Amino acid sequence: MSGVAIPYSRPHRSGREATLVAQALAGDHWRGDGPFTAQASALVSAAVGGGKVLLTTSCTHALEMSALLLGVGPGDEVIVPSFTFVSTASAFALRGARIVFADVDPRTLGLDPAEVARKASPRTRAVVVVHYAGVAADVDAIAAAAPGAAVVEDNAHGLFASWRGRPLGSLGQLATQSFHDTKNLGCGEGGALVINDRALDERAEIIREKGTNRARFFRGQVDKYTWVDLGSSYLPSDLLAAVLVAQLEAAPAIQAARHQVWRRYHAELAGWAAHHGVQQPHVPVGAEHAAHIYWLRVATLATRQRMIAHLAAAGIQATFHYQPLHLSEVGRKAGGRDGDCPVSEQVADTLVRLPLYADLGDADVERVIAAVTAFGA
Repeated sequence: MSGVAIPYSRPHRSGREATLVAQALAGDHWRGDGPFTAQASALVSAAVGGGKVLLTTSCTHALEMSALLLGVGPGDEVIVPSFTFVSTASAFALRGARIVFADVDPRTLGLDPAEVARKASPRTRAVVVVHYAGVAADVDAIAAAAPGAAVVEDNAHGLFASWRGRPLGSLGQLATQSFHDTKNLGCGEGGALVINDRALDERAEIIREKGTNRARFFRGQVDKYTWVDLGSSYLPSDLLAAVLVAQLEAAPAIQAARHQVWRRYHAELAGWAAHHGVQQPHVPVGAEHAAHIYWLRVATLATRQRMIAHLAAAGIQATFHYQPLHLSEVGRKAGGRDGDCPVSEQVADTLVRLPLYADLGDADVERVIAAVTAFGA
């Protein structure tokens, strides 16, 4: 491996994280729902259009809360894209729902509305929309394709992106966010539930507080709290929230830097991609993306493997992404078969993700571009 290695991802340090964590440590509220949690929640709410935000320990837990809030259970069907992270499906499978795997749009790699229309049924309780790479799926068309079903946005990739002028995270009854350290900004491990259907506000607080009405007690609305519903401990520490506040404060600079890298890849790889028949990301009219992932699609699995090895030899870490959930061990037990979601199967074999993070300097971007264009796809 020549030169200094360029990792696929690296968390950004704004310079304020240690200061704010020290402030949190100096106080007596290290547990969840402290002053930094309130500040971070307000900043996330502003970014997603004003919905109520509850910080969680992960995006997975926010998805599990969504399943509880919607009353998903045995006999219900939940449509999810096959090309996504396991949590998108497992959160609803935990409640006993039948997971219906749908294919993705070959241009955006987000959930295909035509697939939703084809797979929706009277038992469809919810559709989980993943905005892959921070590019909006057509939530309006998806909602119309499954009338009566709740729409949950798995917006782990899409904070600060929008669809037809509306922030991602504001388009479904519920939305979930990720603050894992591979995301645009994060606190190591963390997430959030965004509640756009305000009728769900109070129950969401209860579910998040172990199934108790503890939040109402602390607001002085009841004189004691007790167990009133199903739930679990989904609150992150206020110490993690302090890190998240520092990241959210730096979001404009982080996003500007990531977009600059994304635009350079897109422009400077266009000729090479066209010459070799390599697909670049597609951003539909009406979408503003989040610059979360920059991907390329080559022709075959063998080509993908050669390209990743070629970049690794140049000191550059590129990587593939999800494997189709319908072909996983659990997916096959649920009836998944080869050919059920052909786009997802092809994408899983042919996708290459390039390094993309806020501190990726111009010289390193040039190294990545030079290495990619030296590969004969």
